[in-house]
Amino acid sequence: MGDGILWAVFGAIVLISMALDLGVFHRTAHAIGFKESLAWTVVWIVLAAGLGLFVWYEKGADSAAAYATCYLTEKALSVDNLFVFVVLFRFFRIAPENQHRVLTWGIVGALVMRAVFIFLGVELVERFHWTTYVLGAFLLITGIKLALAEDKEVEPEKNLVLRLSRRFLRVTSDFDGSKFFVVRDGRSFATPMFLCLLVVEATDVLFAVDSVPAALGITHDRFVLYSSNVMAICGLRALYFAVAGLIGLFHFLKHGLALILVFVGVKMLIAHWYKIPIPWALGGVLGILVAAVLLSVAFKPRKPEGAQ
Repeated sequence: MGDGILWAVFGAIVLISMALDLGVFHRTAHAIGFKESLAWTVVWIVLAAGLGLFVWYEKGADSAAAYATCYLTEKALSVDNLFVFVVLFRFFRIAPENQHRVLTWGIVGALVMRAVFIFLGVELVERFHWTTYVLGAFLLITGIKLALAEDKEVEPEKNLVLRLSRRFLRVTSDFDGSKFFVVRDGRSFATPMFLCLLVVEATDVLFAVDSVPAALGITHDRFVLYSSNVMAICGLRALYFAVAGLIGLFHFLKHGLALILVFVGVKMLIAHWYKIPIPWALGGVLGILVAAVLLSVAFKPRKPEGAQ
């Protein structure tokens, strides 16, 4: 069987899961608790693993290893998104019961944008091989900058998309339940919910600039690239509600992500002379993530003097 059966199974998994999520379990807006979010996180991980096993059955061990590596890389890089979501929801004062709706539509937009990024990226790399070295150098530099950069607070008010939206859209100062738009005096107005959604989408584009080249450094298989990205992104929403308050505990994760970007960048740059086997790449990414988490647990950041 060709890739057709894989695309059909993948599409069925995503559509059925999203339909159950939106049409059954979250039909009514409500705050997502830790147990519920953890349950959905497990569901998406199981679905991702099941699809990975199916990839193994249909395309072989190397493709399955590439799928797992892309999935782990995207999942790890998406952790930064979780922190940004926390800041954005506080900034726009999005009520807990409405956060799921923003993230859901944010993910729908992300799936479309990732498809464009990935398929254009594969086309470029296959048509112009030299772009592999450009992307490799980009990842190498990005990883080094990430490792050396100081932690900075996210400042949504400086976001270009937000500034343009406020300039060209009619926006209400208050909310109307979970609506993105309202009609008042015969005119349509955007609500703060919609502005938050726009900034979430813009943020994903910025993160895709790192994650898509990293995935292209692992494989050029369109199905493996897109399906692994989608499964990681779909599980991101549930993961947010499960670990949003715990993100700050993994203070070595940033260095782990930087090392992953450098590792994949080097992999792309030396590919002409030596191709790192995909199982090795999977082991490298997994090892870096495990080490970052263990170091975060073992070596907690020092509290400032005078702090309680």
